[in-house]
Amino acid sequence: MTDLPVLIYDGDCGFCTRSARLAERLPVRMRIMPWQEADLASFRTTEDRARHEVLWVARSGRVFGGAAAVAELLKNSRMPWPVPGWLISAPVLRLLAEGAYRWVAANRYRLPGATPACQLPPEERPGYSDRS
Repeated sequence: MTDLPVLIYDGDCGFCTRSARLAERLPVRMRIMPWQEADLASFRTTEDRARHEVLWVARSGRVFGGAAAVAELLKNSRMPWPVPGWLISAPVLRLLAEGAYRWVAANRYRLPGATPACQLPPEERPGYSDRS
């Protein structure tokens, strides 16, 4: 269990970092952290999973990945954001959302915001706090 839900993303991916910055602007209380700085075992997930999809760790400790993680993020926000979150979770739309998510994930390094190196220094990542 966590005190706040946690959004875990790929901090070495410019597109993912840009998406996490957009998520920071949503009306939801959460922690945001790159998987490279997260204690993944404490969130009951693995590096392999975190490398392939965004993760939403609910307060209960349940881990959602990919389109389901995006849906949970939206459902935990204030109106009007829960509506698209519930729509993405609907059976038929869920299949379409997963397909779209997988396409974006496979092509993220080619999308706007990606960088040739796709490795950002920690201080440029959403959720960064000076730990010194």
